[in-house]
Formats: sequence, structure tokens, C-alpha cells
Amino acid sequence: MKTLTIKLTAPLQAYGNEASFERRTSWPAPSKSAVVGMIAAALGMRREDERIKSLNDLAYAVRVDQIGKTMTEFQTVEWKPGTRKLTYRDHYQDAVYVAAVGSEDEELIGKIEYALKHPRFQLYLGRRACPPAGVLRIESFADTDPVKVLENMPWQAEKWYQNKQKRKAEFTAEIIADANLLPDAAFTQTVKDRVESLDPQGRCFGFRLTAKERINLKNPCYEQKSQDIMDYL
Repeated sequence: MKTLTIKLTAPLQAYGNEASFERRTSWPAPSKSAVVGMIAAALGMRREDERIKSLNDLAYAVRVDQIGKTMTEFQTVEWKPGTRKLTYRDHYQDAVYVAAVGSEDEELIGKIEYALKHPRFQLYLGRRACPPAGVLRIESFADTDPVKVLENMPWQAEKWYQNKQKRKAEFTAEIIADANLLPDAAFTQTVKDRVESLDPQGRCFGFRLTAKERINLKNPCYEQKSQDIMDYL
């Protein structure tokens, strides 16, 4: 299996889950459907394109490297002529994630890598108001799956965030993956995160099984606290 990693960072990110019209919340990490949608946009597939569903077959995992803060905005929406409603939308500020997709079809992964570097349509990190912070950082790995890649990849948080944790030798990161990639996981969850259609007139999602694990990543900014009283004089 060949795997591609994508570092996802921006001032705001939002990955909508099941929500009402008035209140739109966000998954705490990039959903597979959001990354599938981003890949489809990069490849030049329009929302009505049936080929998008084939991207569900990609192996998927994501690691939370920098925990963002929740920000809620409100918007006034005219949802019927002369009728307005106040809606609330949640976003994550200053979060950093590393998403990984894999496939036995190495040619497909190569096409995805090229497309993400030369996208046909604008890319967004969830909602349209959340473009990525500059050019995406992408790496490819041969003969390994997304979870193994994320377990061995160095911590990708921003330097200021790593410095805030400088008294800790390691950072505990969470990996959320397709359940078959974590067969020994103690906890699994079914989420409505499989793309059936991205057509604005009939957007539809199915269910997929996910699993989680926590791993420790070395902090390159770690400073061991001195025990010598003279250092404080």
C-alpha cells in the first residue's frame, strides 16, 4: 500500500457533522468525507460526479497534532422570502492535523498527489470559508498504511505550540482511523461519514466504522526543569 500524508492547517477549520439548520457543529478532527471532497475538488470532479464515491475506498486516518480552540460565529440567513433566521456555526481555530490516505493502487495515489499540488478547483478545510494556510505540505510513503505512517511521523504542531509544551518530553496525540486499520482498538464508533452524494440538491452520507488510539510523540522543544536551586538565583 502507498500512503499520502496531508498537513491541514489554517486559521479556521470546520468539518460539519449531523446538525440542525440553526446550529452547525464540527467534528473535532477532519472527517473522511471532507478529505474525500477536497481530493475530488483537486482532481476536478464536480459535486454531481459519480466517481467521487469510489474515493471512499481509500484507507484513511488522521492525527490531531495541535488541538484547536472552538469559535462560534452567527449568521443571519434568509431561508425563505422575507423570513430570516439566526444560525450558529462552530469552527476550530489554529488546529493542526495530519491526514493520511492510502491505496494499493499506486497510480491513483500518484494522481491524487499531483492533483493536490495542482488543484483544478479551490480547496477548503471543511467549509468554504476555511481555505488552507498556504500550499499544502504533502509527503508520500511506499509499502505502508496510513496508521503506521502517522505512528512514526514526527510531531507536526507549530513551533509556538511546541514551546508551550516545553516542560513535557512527549505530546499525546490521537489517531482516528478506519476501523480495519486499528483491529486491536478497544473502542470503535459508527459515524455518518461515507460520501454517497455531494450534489447540493441531494447531499447524502452513509455510515462507516472508525477506531481510535493514542500515541506519544517526542517534543523537540522539551526543556528539562533544573533541580539546582542556584539556577533560580
